[in-house]
Amino acid sequence: MDVVLRKYGNSTVAVLPPLVLKDLGLAAGQAMSLHTTGDGKIVLARKRKYTLDDLLAQCNPEAAPPADMVLWNTAKPVGQEVW
Repeated sequence: MDVVLRKYGNSTVAVLPPLVLKDLGLAAGQAMSLHTTGDGKIVLARKRKYTLDDLLAQCNPEAAPPADMVLWNTAKPVGQEVW
C-alpha cells in the first residue's frame, strides 16, 4: 500500500485508510509512540498505559535515593511546617 504525505498546517501527515485503522484497532485521537530505526523504518505503536504495579516492578528497592531527596529529608523547617 502506498501512502502519500500531505501538508497539514505546519506539519506533514500520513493518512491511514479506514480499513488499516480497523485491522489494527486504532482510532483518531489515540495516543501513539513513534520512533525510527537505523535502517530508516518507522515504528508506530500504541502508547502503553502503565499500572502502578508495572512501574513498581521496574524499581530497585536496594537503590540509593537521589541526592536531592537526601537533601530534602535532612533539611530543617524554614516556615510554619507542622511535623
